[in-house]
Amino acid sequence: MSGSTRAAGATTGSGLVVVDKPAGLTSHQVVARCRRLLGTRKVGHAGTLDPMATGVLLVGVNRATRLLGHLMLTRKAYAATVRLGVGTVTDDAEGEVTSRPGLGPVDDAALEAALVPLRGAIAQVPTAVSAIKVDGVRSYAKVRAGEDVQLSARPVTVHRLEVLARRDLVVDGVPCADLDVVVECSSGTYVRALARDLGAALGSAGHLTALRRTAVGPFGLDEAVPLTDATASLPVLGMADVVRRTFATVVLDAEQEAAVRVGRALPGLALPAEQAALLGADDEFLALYRRRGDGAVAEAVFCG
Repeated sequence: MSGSTRAAGATTGSGLVVVDKPAGLTSHQVVARCRRLLGTRKVGHAGTLDPMATGVLLVGVNRATRLLGHLMLTRKAYAATVRLGVGTVTDDAEGEVTSRPGLGPVDDAALEAALVPLRGAIAQVPTAVSAIKVDGVRSYAKVRAGEDVQLSARPVTVHRLEVLARRDLVVDGVPCADLDVVVECSSGTYVRALARDLGAALGSAGHLTALRRTAVGPFGLDEAVPLTDATASLPVLGMADVVRRTFATVVLDAEQEAAVRVGRALPGLALPAEQAALLGADDEFLALYRRRGDGAVAEAVFCG
């Protein structure tokens, strides 16, 4: 059963729920709903989605909550709409408008030229209205208190940033353009900041009017469960299934399994990757180990 998918109730085991988050809910509110549906307090999420955003949110249950930090480090994919010509305090449609410079004549070549520096390994200044802590206080709280917050640039990777469609329009008398884009990026990338920086690169401003996360690592919308008022149960992916799809895996013999259960190093065990998930003979997910010398050492032990 550890690698299976099952509907969960009061006897929920450990695993992952792939939720299709609706607009209007915070990630914390999604977790609260999942706690009620799953009948356990040990629920958490990997990778916050803003209230405006929809799409894939990974929710860990019981022992899988300890795995969430590792799942957050994977590649993410989004479908978004960028509005060029107007800027907001949050870099999305939920924030107060801060500027309306409009968008001057920009042809496809100029647009592509502005996109190029936003691709690949870049240094990105996160959106000021974010959960990043500054002197122990969330950045968004400082902005709401009227402070001018200047965040430091962080290294991120934008694997793909492509415009699928463009619509020129006038909004409140201001010439704008809406771009439907796809983004594939590393953890820690702010798609809102990409919209802001694209607008600035074109001598204007920009913000997001829509954002939908389509995938987190191997988990996509095709298996995500819509969370509505009518949702009565949630399917839980078992731990072994989750780690097989996310990490390189190794099946241990009985002696190795006994050592892993108490967190011992495994000299002579050649892992297939820098980090690997270790499984017992009965398909139980035991631990994450990493390479050290000619063997492997524990990074996190999950077996009881």
